[in-house]
This record gives sequence, structure tokens and C-alpha cells, in this order.
Amino acid sequence: MKNKGKVAVVTGAGGTICSAMAIDLAKQGCKVVIVGRSMDKLEATQAKIKAEGGECLPLSADVRNLEQMKEVREKVLATYGVCNILINGAGGNQPDAVTTISEFDPAELEEGFEGRGFFNLGLDKFQDVISVNIMGTVIPCRLFAQDMAKNGGGCIINFASMNTYRPLSRIPAYALSKAGISNFTQWLAAYLAPAKIRVNAIAPGFFINDRSAKLLLTPDGGFSPRGASIISHTPMKRFGGAPELVGCMNWLIDDDAAGFVTGITVPVDGGFLSCSGL
Repeated sequence: MKNKGKVAVVTGAGGTICSAMAIDLAKQGCKVVIVGRSMDKLEATQAKIKAEGGECLPLSADVRNLEQMKEVREKVLATYGVCNILINGAGGNQPDAVTTISEFDPAELEEGFEGRGFFNLGLDKFQDVISVNIMGTVIPCRLFAQDMAKNGGGCIINFASMNTYRPLSRIPAYALSKAGISNFTQWLAAYLAPAKIRVNAIAPGFFINDRSAKLLLTPDGGFSPRGASIISHTPMKRFGGAPELVGCMNWLIDDDAAGFVTGITVPVDGGFLSCSGL
């Protein structure tokens, strides 16, 4: 196994997608450190890894908190050594940072408007979304890339989104932050190239997890109106599955297959970006 003995740090590993990535890295022989805010979710991922004989260290931390992430870095160094692979999967959105309308309605300027338009979104929640997606990527990169640089190289994968390419309706903060991830990935890739650190991003299309299921599916397993709209714009006519992102990750971390690849964002979207819907 090419990656046997390497140290992989995966943030957001309590979630559907990044837990699958962490489990796969452990199967490859990596010593995996999983980071997230919910220890219960991390321990569930750890149990799956250990059940298959893998090595895993769960650490609870907020990726936006520099001091907490410094502690994570020190624990990684003390337990396994230098991080070779960093997967920045932590991030997300806030319901209160999502508008309930898709375009301006004069009613939102009036007192008593019951919905959320751009003019009455809570800016604290708006800023929180930007913070977790942007600083929650920047801080781990800054900390772990220092060790990679001293060690002679490494690989970083960030998480972009369909919103990186086109802002979807109702989620301005999330779209803004995910557009920034692609730009930061390019900047960091150029900056760290002399240190032999490759930096790329994956842009998932629409995948089903605990959070998205409530938005995209009905209780009986059918499509919600938004889910049906997405499917109508997806040529493959389905949502993605976590293993399809794991395959992209494995290509990007392979120093032979992707050794000359850095600074790109790879869409894994069933053709969503290629379809205008017309």
C-alpha cells in the first residue's frame, strides 16, 4: 500500500463524506487523525476504523479556533508524527444565513416581514458561515503545512462546492465562502510548490447526508421541490455517493498519478456544471 505509515488528518470526519474518506485512508494503512466538534460522531467513525484494524485518533476541536488547532497539531506530532495528508472537510452552512426568498421582495423592507431576505439576514450567522468555511480551512493549512514543509512535502485537499462556480439561490454566505476556497487553493498551491506540497480542492455536487436529506428529499424518500430542480439540472439524474468522492481523493493524494497536479478544483457533480437546464 502506497500510503502505509503516512499520517492523515481529516477535519469534519464526523460527517458522511469525510468519515468515508477517513475510513478509506485507514484501510490504506494511514494513521488517521479525525477532527471535529462532536466527539460522539468522531467516536462512531473511530469505531468503524478500528473494527477493520486501522489506527485512528479522534480529537474534538473547532477548526476556526487557532489555539485549539495548535493543541491538535501538538497531539498529532506527539502521537503519530508529521502530517503527510491534510483533508480540510470541516465546514457548512447555518439555517439563519439562508434566505427564505430567492429574489428581492418589497415586503422585506417592512416591519413584521416573517421571512428572511438579504436585508434582514442575521449578519452574525452570515459571518459564522464565512468563518467556518474560510478560517476553518486556512488555520489547519497554516499549522500542518509548516510540518510538511520541514518534512520535505505533503498533500492538502480542500473542499469547494458547486457554489464555487455559480452562486445557488438563498445561500449567499456559503456561496461567498466556497468561491473563496478555490481562490485560496490556487494561491496556496503556488506558494507551497517550492516546499513540495501539493494543494488541490474537490467540489462535490449534490450528495445525500443527514443535513442535505432534509432539504433535498421528502419523508417518503421522494424529491423535494429543490431536490427535483437539482436532479433536472444533473445529466446523470441522481445524487452522488461518498465513495465517488473517495476515488477523487485517492487520485489527488497519489504522488505518482497526480504528482504534477496542484492548484486545481475538481468538480464531482454528475454533470451539473455542464447543464444549463435548457
